[in-house]
Amino acid sequence: MRVHVIVLLSAALTPLPLWGQTPAPARSSAGPLASFSQSLEALAARVGPAVVQIVSTGYGRPDAADQGASSLLARQRSTGSGVILSDDGFIVTNYHVVEGARRIEVRLAVDGSGIPKEPILQAKLVGVDRQTDLAVIQIERSGLPHLTFGDPKDVRVGQVVMAFGSPLGLAGSVSMGVVSSIARQVHEDDSIAYLQTDTPINPGNSGGPLVDTDGRVVGINTFILTQSGGSEGLGFAIPSDVVGSVYRQIRKDGHVHRGQLGILAQDITPEMAKVLKLPQQSGAITSDVRPGGPADQAGLKIEDIIVGVNGTPIKRARDLQSFIYSQPLDNQVAMTVRRGDQTLSLKMKVIERPDDPQRFADMVNPEKNVIPQLGVLVHVRDHRTRIIHRRTGIKHGPAFFWNYRAANRNS
Repeated sequence: MRVHVIVLLSAALTPLPLWGQTPAPARSSAGPLASFSQSLEALAARVGPAVVQIVSTGYGRPDAADQGASSLLARQRSTGSGVILSDDGFIVTNYHVVEGARRIEVRLAVDGSGIPKEPILQAKLVGVDRQTDLAVIQIERSGLPHLTFGDPKDVRVGQVVMAFGSPLGLAGSVSMGVVSSIARQVHEDDSIAYLQTDTPINPGNSGGPLVDTDGRVVGINTFILTQSGGSEGLGFAIPSDVVGSVYRQIRKDGHVHRGQLGILAQDITPEMAKVLKLPQQSGAITSDVRPGGPADQAGLKIEDIIVGVNGTPIKRARDLQSFIYSQPLDNQVAMTVRRGDQTLSLKMKVIERPDDPQRFADMVNPEKNVIPQLGVLVHVRDHRTRIIHRRTGIKHGPAFFWNYRAANRNS
């Protein structure tokens, strides 16, 4: 049973001033608070038309709570959000919003009354990237309002941001908050460092934009941490540099080319700096180098401190990761490295990740690749090896493991 709590606000009569008292001055609409409110209203009016509601329909396993389910598959319907990034109808959203969808519908922006300005439009799936949980869809429309990306380097903790989307199916919703962290890795093996925000985000906001006060997309709202099922001030968005790179590649090729330099890096902690006697207590340190990869051929070593790439300072591992995401294949990279008392400049080339099963999974089209005789589509996820050095705290990868094993085979 759903319980509604209704709070009634009674209108209070304004008392007349007593004899001898000066009447309170009338409120001015030109005050700083009114000006701030008007700025938010203008921002919402500018951004709102480029935000859409996405309704996807497909088939999946029946809900465990549905005791009457008698079939292996059940029709499922979910809603999410998306943002228009071009005037010809290209829209970015989360992969999990359209995962398994056989039919994708888009509802354009609504006006203040909640009435859609356009009929429901059919959308086609252009491509997806499971690793980043992003997808690109397109609708047959031209001259559409659209947004541009902001530079993640300009995002600051405490900065005011707004989330647009359709929480719990309520299209055209807007909420406001601040950036809580600019590089949050919720799990140690996360491939993305997310923007964390206290902006109220709920189920249905997925795929909608997180924008700055200039109306630029600084992130795509993706998930929340919650114990109640609703917003508890812990929302996470994929940074705009990652979104932009994935969007451009999918729009051009239909899938993502995953670039790499053949290294693993992690943040330097004060404890790590003390144990390894490093000259700094922050930055990115090389934890693994793949044999024969670009970094290995350039001379990069484990425990080298990465200072910069192509003139851009590297202050944490996320900076390096974001840089690689944004680089086209075969692009030349100049990496500045600190090794002991030496500062080295190493040149290497970005290459495509070899034998990446994720790359082929992103090319799968259920309409073309499904096996009718079996009625299944199998996707095997690869499992990455991580070895945490007990003394230094560095998380080494497979290359370190095999090198260590070879060096100590006879010991």
